[in-house]
Amino acid sequence: MSRDAVTGGGCAVSFAGAVGAVVVWWQTSRTQRHLGNEFENNGQDFGAVLTELPFVFLAGAVVPAVVWGLGAWLLGRRRRPESSEPSEPSEPSEPSEPSGVSEFHA
Repeated sequence: MSRDAVTGGGCAVSFAGAVGAVVVWWQTSRTQRHLGNEFENNGQDFGAVLTELPFVFLAGAVVPAVVWGLGAWLLGRRRRPESSEPSEPSEPSEPSEPSGVSEFHA
C-alpha cells in the first residue's frame, strides 16, 4: 500500500468519524433535552453545545485516525522481512581518489 493511500484513507476515516460522532451526539436524548425539546423549552441550555460539541468533534476525528495509523503501522511491520541472523560486517573499502587530485584544493 502506498504512503498516499494510507494518508488519504486516514483522512477519510477521520472525517467520517468526526461527522458520525456529531450526528450520534446530536441524536441523543440528553442533547435534545439541552437544546430545548422539552415542554415550552424548559431546560434549554446552549452551554452544553458550546462545551460538548468541540470535544465530540475532536474525539470523533482523533480516535479513528489513531486506530487507522496503528493498523497501518502494524501491517507495515508485518510485511517487512525481519532477519533473525545478524549480517556479517563487510570489509571497509578504501576511498578511491582520482590520481593527481587532492581533497584540499582551491
